[in-house]
Amino acid sequence: MVQSYLRHGPTQAFGVVCSPSSNSVYDGKFAYVPALEDVLVWDVKTGLMVAMWHETGHRAEVTCIERSPKGGTFAVGYADGSIRLWEASSKSVVATFNGHKRAVTALAFDDAAARLASGSQDTDLILWDIVGEAGLFRLRGHRDQITNIRFLSRYPSSTPSASTGTSPWLLMTSSKDTLVKLWDLSTQHCVQTIVAHRAEVWSLCLNSEQDLLLTGSNEGELKAWKIEPDALLQGIKESGNGELSKVIHPVSTLPLASPHRVSQIAFHPTLPYLFIQSHDRSVEVFRVRADDEIRKKQARRKKRADAKAAMGKGEKVNDVVDNADVEKVELADLFTPYLVVRATGKIKSFALPDGARPKGATQLFFALSNNAIEVYTIPQYTKSKENPPEAARLYSLDLPGHRTDVRTLSLSSDDSLLASASNGSLKIWNTRTTSCIRTLQCGHSVCSSFLPGDQYVVIGTKSGEMQIFDLSSSALVETISAHTATLWSIHIRPDQQVLVTGSADKDVKFWNIEWRQLGDDSNNKVISLVHARTLKMTDDALSVRYSPNGKLLAVALLDSTVKVFYQDTLKFFLSLYGHKLPVLSMDISHDSKLIVTSSADKNVKIWGLDFGDCHKSIFAHDESVMQVAFEKKSHFFWTVGKDKLLKYWDGDKFENIQKLEGHHGEIWALAVSNFANFVVTGSHDKSIRIWEKLDEPLFLEEEREHNLEQLYESGLADALNREDFPIGSGDPTSEVLAQAETTNVSKQTTETLMAGERISEALELADREIEAYQTYEKVKEGLSEEQMAAIQPPPRNPILVAHNLEPEAWVLRVVEGVQSTALHDALLVLPFGKVMSLMVCLNLWAKREWNMPLVSRILFFLLKTHHHQIVANRTMRTTLIPLRAHLRAALLRQKSTINYNLAALQFIRRQSDARRTAQFYDEVGLDEEKVLAKISEGKKRKRVNI
Repeated sequence: MVQSYLRHGPTQAFGVVCSPSSNSVYDGKFAYVPALEDVLVWDVKTGLMVAMWHETGHRAEVTCIERSPKGGTFAVGYADGSIRLWEASSKSVVATFNGHKRAVTALAFDDAAARLASGSQDTDLILWDIVGEAGLFRLRGHRDQITNIRFLSRYPSSTPSASTGTSPWLLMTSSKDTLVKLWDLSTQHCVQTIVAHRAEVWSLCLNSEQDLLLTGSNEGELKAWKIEPDALLQGIKESGNGELSKVIHPVSTLPLASPHRVSQIAFHPTLPYLFIQSHDRSVEVFRVRADDEIRKKQARRKKRADAKAAMGKGEKVNDVVDNADVEKVELADLFTPYLVVRATGKIKSFALPDGARPKGATQLFFALSNNAIEVYTIPQYTKSKENPPEAARLYSLDLPGHRTDVRTLSLSSDDSLLASASNGSLKIWNTRTTSCIRTLQCGHSVCSSFLPGDQYVVIGTKSGEMQIFDLSSSALVETISAHTATLWSIHIRPDQQVLVTGSADKDVKFWNIEWRQLGDDSNNKVISLVHARTLKMTDDALSVRYSPNGKLLAVALLDSTVKVFYQDTLKFFLSLYGHKLPVLSMDISHDSKLIVTSSADKNVKIWGLDFGDCHKSIFAHDESVMQVAFEKKSHFFWTVGKDKLLKYWDGDKFENIQKLEGHHGEIWALAVSNFANFVVTGSHDKSIRIWEKLDEPLFLEEEREHNLEQLYESGLADALNREDFPIGSGDPTSEVLAQAETTNVSKQTTETLMAGERISEALELADREIEAYQTYEKVKEGLSEEQMAAIQPPPRNPILVAHNLEPEAWVLRVVEGVQSTALHDALLVLPFGKVMSLMVCLNLWAKREWNMPLVSRILFFLLKTHHHQIVANRTMRTTLIPLRAHLRAALLRQKSTINYNLAALQFIRRQSDARRTAQFYDEVGLDEEKVLAKISEGKKRKRVNI
């Protein structure tokens, strides 16, 4: 009989406040921050998580967040190149766009929130139609990652276009290839390319008037550029000497306090402030001077210069005429340093709220790289020089997570509490609610354990100390200088009487767990560890473990061996030799028969504890195997590694049962439930994840087949998404591609391939049904009624019978079931034979006026994609001619219906306005004479549209 196992599944990650993979958005109350593959919404004032935007099964990291100008919708870009539109109110995905091959790095909405521009590490720029849920076109031109995108919305289009209407037609992008490009969306090409800096361009910003452009580079250089509106309106023209007119002109360079990378620039939406991040831990705030202030400054400067010149000639200063002529405004005059805001950690990104706070102050939001967020308030500008302005920290949110990597995890005896420790902090979590109960300051933690009774936690530090914490009072009870070097491992004997520690000082020490009385009160006792004996080793002790039967002690050494001793006499018993690199962790099974060791050589070895023979050596991970632990009361065990994977193994059959992906960094820590219900992992990405045992059975053969299918489908999708060469790559095979600055947006994924297969199967089913019925009709021709009655009609397909649908209606239902964003890619999968069948169905749908928007969209896409084959195929005429007639008639009928409805709605609105106005005057009690008198007095009442 085939053995079945129980599957493990992930729960939500916790311990993450804000991950450093993406920018953040702040609206004055809520902060929308990345948290690995999720987006968290924090109320920064109360410190509570309001929402978590999580899509089941999606594991790619968030790389970019952009808020829609309309407010409630957010575009979120991911590391796999996908973009999801999230609705904040419903916490659900509205649409998914797949077009990029690599991580999305820049997003921008136009002012109407009808279009979205996205840039990626694959150097492509894609424009998406949000309403139609489709990609409009792909623009190529950059040779490296796109870092910023901005719509220029203040300039009307010079070229009339029915498709763009009044929407913005200009787009500006910056890239790591040192270029800034200006794109004309109406003609879909690049208007101007600027070599902006000598190094990578990391930031780009436009002022509210959109006539000043600021760019920041990797070398700490900030440049200003002037945008000429006249050149935009007149279009590109050639001058007498053959030069083309330029839209963007260089102005000057703005000096900054630090020479580091200018990673972000932003103008405040309402106040005259400019924010520049050019240092890891601070943001410079510049004040934008008003025009009259600039004129006064220039006049004073001129007066001083004239006075100096007069003194040089020997004239009296009083004779100098104050000649404050209008000078050209310099950039240094326009921006003046106001203050520097310093954060407590390294800043990943900052964000500004939409409006100003009371009394003219504004807030500045920081997302820090050390898993924390902060909000600072910037005071209003005053002319007083007595008190220089200083930013004050308003809110800070850092308690729900660690500042550094989670290095060790341990569970209480009843699995209700989880202790996680990092460099500087020890946190106690409720495993059921995943909420942080206690936060305690500690040393650089390396290992930890709950002491008997679960009231105390002991941790071993890098300095060799043991720190004991009382959870009830949240206090450090005792610090013991246990070793002179790093304390690598702690383990408690099964009888709960003795604790053993292993250290890099080559000592293994044994400590008796005792209770000592505090003061005269006999009830007030505190736990204490008393040193009992020491076992000297030949090398650093990296891991120590007691066998569950309490007879043996295993010690893993830096020389890649494991020594096994009798725990009572400390007499040597076995030496386990075979690993090529040091054993980092080990565990002994519940029956004390097996010991499993994990090493930096990427292998896991299973040994028998009776003779010390190696049962099996398994190549377990692609990187070092950091920890291993047996599941309680079984020979199944868990391993975690630097390859970000958690793996579940059968120690008797040496089979890999399950591979669990989810972490985005090296996994350092592992803790297994005492009741074998779940397993907990802690990682470099600062997240803690609980993986629960499900009731769903798992069969190894089925799992392997499923993995192979996934591998095949992803390989097929990759083959269809052939990597095009970038423009100017010099590749001889890409001459045609190198000229294609604009292409269609398409990307095959497993979902689109499956959708294409579903449409193909539905068309096959419909073709068989129609063919069988046509054959039946042919056979009936020329027969008498008696002979017709003898012939049975062909049996209908069970699917059509179950749904009570005609074949064409079934195809329509399948097509309607495909996501709007994936429809075009799904149609590309269809062979031309199936396209001809679909055309027949489209003709019938148009005739019956079924879902005309979808019919039109599919038809136009197929005609554009398969134009050459359709033109060359004469048999298509019989389908296309009636299709044109039916489509035109249906669309004309829909057009007249819409016009009629619009006219009716306008009539209803006029009636409502007139009625509301009349009602307003009736309520006030004015007759016609009084109204005329009021009007003649000039006190005309305003009509209020509610």
